[in-house]
Amino acid sequence: MLDDINVLKQRDPKGALGVAATEYQQAVFDATIINPEHDEREITNIIVTGMGGSVLAALLVKVWLRDVLPVPFEVVRGYTLPSYVGHNTLVVVSSCSGNTEETLSALDQAQACGAQIAITSSGGKLLQRAQESETAHIVLPDRNKIEPRMTTIAQVRALVALLAHFNLISSDYYDEVAAQSALLQEQSSEWLPDVTTDRNYAKQLALLAVGKTPVFYGGLLTAPLAYKWKISWNENAKNVAVWNELPEFNHNEFIGWSSHPVDKPFAVFDLKSSFEHPRILKRFEITDRLLSGKRPKAVPVELQGETVLAQLLWGCILADFVSIYVAILNGVDPTPVDLVESFKAEMAK
Repeated sequence: MLDDINVLKQRDPKGALGVAATEYQQAVFDATIINPEHDEREITNIIVTGMGGSVLAALLVKVWLRDVLPVPFEVVRGYTLPSYVGHNTLVVVSSCSGNTEETLSALDQAQACGAQIAITSSGGKLLQRAQESETAHIVLPDRNKIEPRMTTIAQVRALVALLAHFNLISSDYYDEVAAQSALLQEQSSEWLPDVTTDRNYAKQLALLAVGKTPVFYGGLLTAPLAYKWKISWNENAKNVAVWNELPEFNHNEFIGWSSHPVDKPFAVFDLKSSFEHPRILKRFEITDRLLSGKRPKAVPVELQGETVLAQLLWGCILADFVSIYVAILNGVDPTPVDLVESFKAEMAK
C-alpha cells in the first residue's frame, strides 16, 4: 500500500507528506524580530510557555544548549507561571494559533510581573496583543498552510533568534540551525513517497508500528524527541502513543513490563543519540536484554548527524514522515485535528 502513489494521494488529500518533504527548509526560516527594542536589563532566568507543538522547540533547545545557557531555563505548559518570575525573567510566550487559553493566561501573568516578554505566533489574539503592545515578536509560519506540529524546526530557529537577541547566547547558534538545511534535505529525500519500502526507512518503521500502540523511549538528550514522536503519532496518525525517558524509566515503568504475555499490543522504539551519556546507552542495552520475553523487542532508532542539533532535527522530520505513513495505513487523514478544535470550542462556552 505505501508504494502505491494513488493510494497515498487518496489517503493524504491535504498533502501532509508534501509538507514533511519541505520541513528541511525551515532551517533557514527568516526569524525576523519585530519591535526588537528592549532596555538591556539583566536576564537571570528564562521561561518558555506554551502547549503541545508550540512549545516543543523549547524542549529541544534546552537539551541542545544545556552546556551553554548561562541562566536557568524552564518550560511551562499550563496556565500558571512560577512565583519567581519578575523583572529579570525573559518570558517567551509561544502559541502557533495565538488563541491558546493557557498561553494567554501565562502572558497576563508575565505582564503583571513586569517580566521581559517576547512572543512567537502565527496569528490570533497573541499576535494581536504583541502588535498592540509593541512587544518583541516573531511571526511563525501560517498555521492555515502548515500544521503547528510540523513547524518545529522554524520554531527552534525563532527561539534561538530571541535568545541571541537578548544576549543569552551567541548568534552563531542561529546560523548553526541554517547550516543543517542541505543535510536534512538529503536525508528527507530518502523518505519520500516515491522511494519504495525496501529502501525507505520511514515506511519500514511505519509497518512495524501499525495496529499497535507505540511506546517511545529517549535518554536525557532524546527525551524531547520521544515526546515529539508521541505528538506526531497522536495528531498525524490519530493513534494513541506514550513516551518516557531513561534513567527514570528504570526506576518504575521498567517493572511494569515484567508480567503478562510478551505479545502485548505495543511497538517499542528506543531513540538513541551517539552523544548520549554512556551510562544511558548501557541502560538501553540492559533494559532490552532483561525484558526479553516480557515485552516486544525494542526497535532502535539511531539518530543520524554529526552534532546534537543535526540528530534532533533529523529525528523531528523522521517522526512526521513515519506517523503520516501510519495514518495512511490507519485509513485516516493525517492533517486535521477536528477533535481538538471541538474541545477548544466547548471550553470557550
